[in-house]
Amino acid sequence: MSTTQSLYDGDRPLFHLPEEPHHPDGHSTMLGFWIYLMSDCLLFAGLFAMYATASESFAGGPGPKELFELPLVALNTAMLLFSSITYGFAMLAMAKGNKSNTLLWLAITGLFGAAFLSIEMYEFSHLIHEGATPQSSAFLSSFFALVGTHGLHVTIGIIWLVTLMVQVARKGLIQANQRRLMCLSMFWHFLDVVWIGVFTFVYLMGVAR
Repeated sequence: MSTTQSLYDGDRPLFHLPEEPHHPDGHSTMLGFWIYLMSDCLLFAGLFAMYATASESFAGGPGPKELFELPLVALNTAMLLFSSITYGFAMLAMAKGNKSNTLLWLAITGLFGAAFLSIEMYEFSHLIHEGATPQSSAFLSSFFALVGTHGLHVTIGIIWLVTLMVQVARKGLIQANQRRLMCLSMFWHFLDVVWIGVFTFVYLMGVAR
């Protein structure tokens, strides 16, 4: 069948391919996910750049030294770093074909992620209670935008993780599930790297100035 013929069903034009072209299983998944991660890098690069230009625009209000509680942020950072370690254990269990251990380590990862979000929500609510809202200054607007976007990504990651746990529990460590767990692994470790940048650039350097 020629290309011209394949785009018509009798006299009616087709706006979709009659048959899905064959691709090797998982051939384009990892490449597509790397492209997505690169687009996310651009998003966070823009947010970091915005924060850098607005980080000293306090509008007469409080700055990082007055607002940030480093021990609390350090605890939050530990929660996310521990979750990265436990996800690594989940991948090791997956490589051994151990379904139950994979699910166990994924559940622990989810708990660490939930702890991270809980501490971050407490920090946000405390700042807003003190009157340090996103509308207070350009510094706080950029802070909430950067840290909040990262928190949104962690939330999506936890939802994704729970969804994969259900799929693994039902269908086991089939090739498709292993591929999905690999993609989530890249996403989760990417969020860790971004948070290390946030912790260093926003919190540590902000308090040190």
